[in-house]
Amino acid sequence: MKRILTTAAVLTAAATTAQAGGVERSGQSVAILFEQGRYAEISYGHFDPSVSGTAPLALGGASSGDMTPSYNSWSLGYKMDLGDRMVLAIILDQPIGADVAYPTGSGYPLAGATATLSSSAITALLKYRFENNVSVYGGLRYQTVHGEVALGPAVGNYTLNTNHDSELGYVVGLAWEKPEIAARVALTYNSAITHSLESVEFGVPTAGFDTEVPQSVNLEFQTGIAKDTLLFGSIRWVEWSAFVIDPPTYQLLPPTTPLVSYASNRISYNLGVGRRFNENWSGAVTIGYEESDGEITGNLGPTDGFASVGLAATYTMDNIKITGGVRYVDIGDATANLGPGASFTNNSGIGIGLRVGYTF
Repeated sequence: MKRILTTAAVLTAAATTAQAGGVERSGQSVAILFEQGRYAEISYGHFDPSVSGTAPLALGGASSGDMTPSYNSWSLGYKMDLGDRMVLAIILDQPIGADVAYPTGSGYPLAGATATLSSSAITALLKYRFENNVSVYGGLRYQTVHGEVALGPAVGNYTLNTNHDSELGYVVGLAWEKPEIAARVALTYNSAITHSLESVEFGVPTAGFDTEVPQSVNLEFQTGIAKDTLLFGSIRWVEWSAFVIDPPTYQLLPPTTPLVSYASNRISYNLGVGRRFNENWSGAVTIGYEESDGEITGNLGPTDGFASVGLAATYTMDNIKITGGVRYVDIGDATANLGPGASFTNNSGIGIGLRVGYTF
């Protein structure tokens, strides 16, 4: 049954900009805490979204062209036992990110506008297992973020460049297991992390601003439902309404709304079934969903919810597990804040992921 579990995890590596808030790159899973023995893994994901829309007729009605370049993501993890009941895990990943590049020469009001948001984090976790199969775990997350924006003539050739700011957050959780049927439920809280960013706008240093990478709650679960068959899934809540990017000079530009903000918090759902075929091969199929909220979105993230389906397969050879996955995402239609008629519809993306795990 353990061989099936990696098939679920690799689909996170192929996760998408269509996830909650449009900037989520990591689901912050704690599954590595439950691997057997000393274990290390490396994951790679590539996502190729296609997101385009049209301007209001009052602004010419031009098509934006595909404004979301493809991107890569990665993560590393290491887990070791500290005695019979204590476990240590260290995870390196990229919690949030964004890549925006409106094509030039399209006639769209934001033609030529670009934006990038990058992050990295290292999380150290300790887990203690009691005799009744209940575990508690927690630790610290050290996170770094950086952003750059160039909006072009439509917004007065506005530019923004921030420093790389690093801050601490924390993680706490509770889990229950029943190994006889491969059952596990893990509830994890990830604290908000507030970054105080230095900013350079229009090429001039300004007062700076704070941005909160929001708190989240993960519920991850799995159980055997038949011989060599596993049901698994997750529910993730993120307080995206707390995530605002509002530099001091940009606040003064019309229409005096934040550069990036989200009206609603989000809940994302994932459900899958894994099956072991023989001693070497197992596979999984997953579906995912995040409801659209119908709110007007910013021009740097014109998506609203998603639905997805994914397939993955794992090959096990001695102490090595190699998993590959592919995920199709139907990106939710959105209305951008350029005015009535600024719509982004019929968009989608394809993600692929690869994970190599080694037990020693």
